[in-house]
Parts: sequence; structure tokens; C-alpha cells
Amino acid sequence: MFRNKEGDYFSYSEKIILDFSTQTPYNIYSNVGESLLREIVAPTHCPSCSSPLVWENDQLFCYNTSCESKTYKLIEHFSSTLKIKGLGPSSIQKLRITSIPQIYELSLGEMVEALNSEKLAAKLFEEIQDSKKVSLSEILPAFSIPLIGKSAASKLCSVVSSIYDLNEEACTKAGLGPKASNNLLTWYNTMFLREYKWLPFSFESNEVVSVIEPKGVVCISGKLTSFKTKAEAEKVLISKGYIVKSSLTREVTILVNESGLESSKTKKARDSGVSITTNLNQLLGN
Repeated sequence: MFRNKEGDYFSYSEKIILDFSTQTPYNIYSNVGESLLREIVAPTHCPSCSSPLVWENDQLFCYNTSCESKTYKLIEHFSSTLKIKGLGPSSIQKLRITSIPQIYELSLGEMVEALNSEKLAAKLFEEIQDSKKVSLSEILPAFSIPLIGKSAASKLCSVVSSIYDLNEEACTKAGLGPKASNNLLTWYNTMFLREYKWLPFSFESNEVVSVIEPKGVVCISGKLTSFKTKAEAEKVLISKGYIVKSSLTREVTILVNESGLESSKTKKARDSGVSITTNLNQLLGN
């Protein structure tokens, strides 16, 4: 639904015309009937928290960290990632959870009263207690850090034993890009140290492999025959002490090409004197 400046709403079935000629980000019109055009004004404030909205890449964003709608979504994502059964949108609102730490502050009695069911409360309470056992690679993606999903968390946890080992060197060794590294370290120095470090998690990695110096910097070209996916191969390479790059940068010392095709990466690697292997298992010593 869209709303015009008179307060009228229009459905998506009506023809929408975008006018880019004005100084405002967009003038939006609805073609009502055969010829009448009525201006539809884009919202300027968040409908949830009333904070000013910001235009970015043709989209409107609310950057208020205390916005109720955003908070609920963060909590839903956290619960979903850790697979806490029973802690969905409805339960979150009934329990009046407004932050991630609050999940672990609720008592069983408070849950029974809010959910009006001893059985549901007992199950949810047990699920929350079980979620405390997750490792660092499982908990990191739950915090909605941009570009830090399961793959990035897994790579990172191959080179650090604890969240307190996070730094630029560790991010680089794990093969994280500049943006992902910056997002992670900014989150660590703000949200984690201020609010999340007190959560009942060990924040330790079960996947760390002690590596003093990387064995080499690897880039994979084309399809693999030794692994089902590149992601699986990258995980093993990192665990063996290699740094993995998605493109053939100057740092790359080994190019993996099991396809047998003369790709542009292979030609560039050969011209640059980069070592080329056609058997990844042989490189790993399998």
C-alpha cells in the first residue's frame, strides 16, 4: 500500500509512475481511473519509532538502534539462528523481550505468566538453556553482523580460539574481506564489549588449528573434483593452515585448477610464476 499527502491509500494493483525530475528522491504518482494522477508522498519518518528515514541506494532506512521493529527482527534472527524452538515473533512479544540479553534473564515463572502455559514455558526455558552450549562459529552469525554469516564465522573460528582473539591480523588470516573485517571489529568494540560479553556463552571456538605461519595463499579456479563444493574445500584449506582468496591477488602463491581447463586465472598465474596444482588432495597431503 502507498499513501498520498491527503492520507489516501492505494493498492499495488494501481499503476505507479516514478518522477525523477524533482529535487526530492522520488515523486510517486498513482494512476487512478483513466487520467487522474495523484501524488504519493514517500514517508520521512519510521512508522515504528518516528525517527527520520535515510535514502540510500533508492531505499529508505531507519538507523535508530532502539527502533522497536528493528529490535524484534534482530531477536527473531538470533532465536532462529540458534534454533531456539518456541521463541518466535508471538512469544517474543508476549514475553516483552526487547534485547538479546533479556532472553537469558527471564525466569521460568515469568515465562509461565506471560505465555499462560506451564508446558510451553517449560519447553521454551529448556530450549534457551540448551542454546548456551553453542560454539563461537554458531553464535557469531546470530548477531546480524553485516557480511558475517556461517561461512565467514567458520573461517574465522579456524584461526582463533576465543572471541577475545579478534583483531585485524586474525581476520586477514581467516581470509575475510576488508568490509567484513571492519563490520566485525566495529561490532566487537561496541555492541559486544558493551552489551554482549556478559551473555552466558563461552565464546570459544571448537575448530581452531594452531598455525604460526600460513603455509600459503590459495586461490581456486573452476570446478573441483576432490570436493563437492568450494566452500568445503576452503574450510579444509584454512584448517590446514592456508589462507584462501577468491581472486588471484598478488598474495596468492598457489592456484588450484582441477578442471583441466586453461582459465584466465591459470594463464595469469603461470605468467606470474604462481605454483599451479591440479590435485587439491595432494596439496593437503590426503
